[in-house]
Amino acid sequence: MTENLKGLLLDDRWAPVTSEMGFLEADAEHTAHAFAAWQGGLFVSRGISVEVRPVPGPLEQALSALLPLTDAERRRYLFMPTRSSWTAYVDNGWRGTDVFGPVSYMAETLGCRGLRVVAVPNTIQKDKGRFGAVMLEMYGPRRTAWLNYVRALGVSNDGGRWVFDQSGEPFPFEKLEHYQARRVRDRFTFDMLKEYLHHLGLSPFEEDFYLPDGAPAWMVERKGPVLPNHKEYTLAEARADF
Repeated sequence: MTENLKGLLLDDRWAPVTSEMGFLEADAEHTAHAFAAWQGGLFVSRGISVEVRPVPGPLEQALSALLPLTDAERRRYLFMPTRSSWTAYVDNGWRGTDVFGPVSYMAETLGCRGLRVVAVPNTIQKDKGRFGAVMLEMYGPRRTAWLNYVRALGVSNDGGRWVFDQSGEPFPFEKLEHYQARRVRDRFTFDMLKEYLHHLGLSPFEEDFYLPDGAPAWMVERKGPVLPNHKEYTLAEARADF
């Protein structure tokens, strides 16, 4: 179920930043520099430069380097080594990290696998709270029948109606029988998400999974002119509707 997801990263204090996270099966520093090169080419015409710098831990200190959160466009992107072959990715969008575009593109660029992981408690009441979701997407280094998706599955509250979606070839470890559960929200649960990620070598909801042995995170930051509708927010402001 997605109503109360016990065991979210940092007790969900950094939602919406960590409600959706990306992972790339590549070295963190190398990934950050490759991402910066891509971003630099996209925005050079606006007079924007892109810088890369190390950010020390612990985890919450590294996440704080993303602040303030921004509207209109993202300005800061954080790549964090983990106790695995995967690098974690989050950004400073005030509505939460946007994984699909950056991680699917970088999976192709780096020739590796990428993941989008979503875990949001269902707390919506009237106009306050969040629509719940538990999702897992994998992208590959090559084009498939649908972009470079390898596998996608998830359960979400779509404006008050629960939906279950899946595409691609199931992994050998998947519990396919659960996808026939009578209650839609029970077809892919938070516990199942954690189990599937464990099979892939990840423990993304555990604080000590990140920045092992004092390794720094890597910040990619756009420097230069902002858009006319640029706005900045504190984490508390971004969480105000929760």
